[in-house]
Amino acid sequence: MEATKQKATLSSAAVFPKGYFLENLAVRANNSILVTSIKTHELWYVPPIGPSEQVQPVLLFTFDKSPTSLIELEPDIFYLFTTDGYATHASDLHRIDLRDWKPGLAIHPELILAFPSQVRALNGSCLIGPRTMLVADSFASLIWRVELSEDGHSASASIWLKHYSMLYHPGELKPEQPGVNGLRFAKTTSFLYYTSTVLKLFMRVRVDRQTLAPLGVPEYLGGDKMMDDFLLDEEAGVAYVTTHRENTIDRMSLEPDRNEERESVAGNPFDAELVGPSSGAWGRAPGEAGRVAYLYNRRRNDSIAAGRCAQGCKDSPCGVFDEVSEVQAH
Repeated sequence: MEATKQKATLSSAAVFPKGYFLENLAVRANNSILVTSIKTHELWYVPPIGPSEQVQPVLLFTFDKSPTSLIELEPDIFYLFTTDGYATHASDLHRIDLRDWKPGLAIHPELILAFPSQVRALNGSCLIGPRTMLVADSFASLIWRVELSEDGHSASASIWLKHYSMLYHPGELKPEQPGVNGLRFAKTTSFLYYTSTVLKLFMRVRVDRQTLAPLGVPEYLGGDKMMDDFLLDEEAGVAYVTTHRENTIDRMSLEPDRNEERESVAGNPFDAELVGPSSGAWGRAPGEAGRVAYLYNRRRNDSIAAGRCAQGCKDSPCGVFDEVSEVQAH
């Protein structure tokens, strides 16, 4: 049974122009944020955000495909996935070195991998080993394994796991919804957690600590909502799962047979400041992990100038403002 009491405080940290569709974000060590925009093929920089403060995003780079998720392998060295999910399906991996970068300087992404022809549409990703990444393929209904070379300037890709819980069902829902979507790895327990949006599933599968291969059959953790992405709080044993269509953030157990403990910490009852939440990441200032998160959110209203909403669906002909919001759990 879900609780309806609001348990998180929401505040806007940065607002993007009308027409953007933010996809994923990564918080850097200084609490600045890198944000991907799939419709415009862009990577953006959001400066560090103070309490109750809004900052101005800065465009960093425009790719030839939609950038989806990104992983920080070493301090300020990021690996970013790009994909053409709706046309050619071509997909790539880029290395971005920000160690000597300062705001105002150009960045120079390095293409290090073109995915095999079986690829369809890359989505969420995570690190499971020192140089091993996983990335969801939402239209191919599987998860890829990516192995980086020792110097990090080349990589290889192979299929890590394909399972019916990851299935993409074109035509099942309108607008189309992805299959396997968000990925996160719990290092302490060696489980990979993932969402499957069209099937409304939250799942996990064990990862072999030596080979990093999947072990056993994926386990069901919860469902009944179109789950998108999520954050892990391993210490508390919970995930904070975003529902892009139901407009909530739900706290769910990381263990099976505990779905009844799920509760909405934001968005139930409906909150006009939380419309279409998606990817998020914990803040990296002292004490913020498990307490302060930044997530991508969409607000809409007939009044484009205001950028605030009362109600609305994704396809409503009203102003759409993508934003990065700060969420504080209580």
